[in-house]
Amino acid sequence: MQTVIPPSMIPETPTPLGEVMAAIDRIPPLQGLPADQREWLARRGQEVRAKAGDVLFEEGDPAEQMMLILKGELHVRRTRNGAMALFIGRSGQMTGVLPFSRMTSYGGQGFAASDVWAIIYHKSMFPEILEVIPSFGQRVVSTLLDRVREVTRIEQQSEKLTALGKLAGNLAHELNNPSSAAQRAAGGILTELHSIGDGRYRLVALCLTPEQVLAVQNWERDVRARSQAALLADQVEVAALEDEIRGWIDRHSSREAWPVAPDLAELGVAAADLDPLLGFLDPNAIQVVLEQFASTLRAEHYAQAMLSSTSRIFDLISAIKTYSYMDRAPILEVDVPAGLDATLQMLQSRMGKINVIREYEPELPTISAYGSELNQVWTILIENAIDALAKIDRSKNPEKKGCLRVVCKLEGDMILVEVWNDGPDIPKELQDRIFEPFFTTKPPGQGLGLGLDNATRIVRKHRGHLGVRSEDGATCFRVRLPLNQLQAY
Repeated sequence: MQTVIPPSMIPETPTPLGEVMAAIDRIPPLQGLPADQREWLARRGQEVRAKAGDVLFEEGDPAEQMMLILKGELHVRRTRNGAMALFIGRSGQMTGVLPFSRMTSYGGQGFAASDVWAIIYHKSMFPEILEVIPSFGQRVVSTLLDRVREVTRIEQQSEKLTALGKLAGNLAHELNNPSSAAQRAAGGILTELHSIGDGRYRLVALCLTPEQVLAVQNWERDVRARSQAALLADQVEVAALEDEIRGWIDRHSSREAWPVAPDLAELGVAAADLDPLLGFLDPNAIQVVLEQFASTLRAEHYAQAMLSSTSRIFDLISAIKTYSYMDRAPILEVDVPAGLDATLQMLQSRMGKINVIREYEPELPTISAYGSELNQVWTILIENAIDALAKIDRSKNPEKKGCLRVVCKLEGDMILVEVWNDGPDIPKELQDRIFEPFFTTKPPGQGLGLGLDNATRIVRKHRGHLGVRSEDGATCFRVRLPLNQLQAY
């Protein structure tokens, strides 16, 4: 299907030939053309005038026209898989399909950002153009090179944004659980503080003697000392203790046992531990003391949960700083195992059905490197392993877990990092191609094929080597980094 310019964009009265020739001479690649050649271009091209907002071509249309933008600005944006700006063509540029270009279709929708004045040439005219203007092919080479660099930059930026989105999603997932737990714990502490405040008046109303107060304090201290195995892991034991405590309270008090029995049982308190209270308190006082003790235990439990949750948040923030090498110089002494651990922690939320094995040789030396860039390499390799493990056939065993093994050790005068997985093999005919830019085996929209290319460039920047071996149900990516980085940068 040939791209057809709407009649509304073709001016009824053509622009004077001299003005068109002068405008062509303002296009950098065509500057200096002899007047007769510029006149030929001006006469043979189709003049187009588009108003702001007009669409000149749609994404996926065959690329059959070369366009010389004489005035105005043309934007190309991708509409599928999310809107994204791809290209901005301004006055003085050549765009569209060019001689020797392998472009076959438009990668996005082209529309006029402002009023556009342009001349277009169908690709069927290219042989004639090259014959009439022998230098034309050489003149478009720089434009083709600039286009390759720009497209590569945009796709790499898109790849980085995709990786950043995944990282943000993983981080949000990891932070959600501890922050929610801390919030619930804070609410529980407030509730218990109100309860303890109310119970304080009931304790005062008991008018306990100093001897009784001392006895209660000693009893609580003894119970805590005998229950150092607090928060029993075996829920069957906890339930049994709770039943015993309920029975004891039912026998010695007229109040209900449910407010205190669960908390005392989780601490490991047995019914026999309550018997000493009968020696110095009446049944009503026993209930009030136990309620206060249980409320204190709950408050301590909530406080411990808050400490644990905030500690987890702190660990995640530390992992982020380690991963990104925030507030540090670009080149520094890098602890490779620490970077691997930080990366694994950042991706923890995606490893629910994966057994992670770390095999780090002790006391490995550091290397001078760009730490944040090396962590990008670990992220790419580990994410690829996670994606491979997601393809494991679990039809017969839904609970089957994949295995991710990360190895870091010395190999001669190099540090060797291996990322293993037991997912499906990479076909032998593709093992060399997976490192090519824009080559991907993932479905459309799930990968641009730049991950391993980026990893390869970073490793080479560090004078290292990245390779792969995949056979017999195991895939291993190997990164070798020299200890001596002299003249690496």
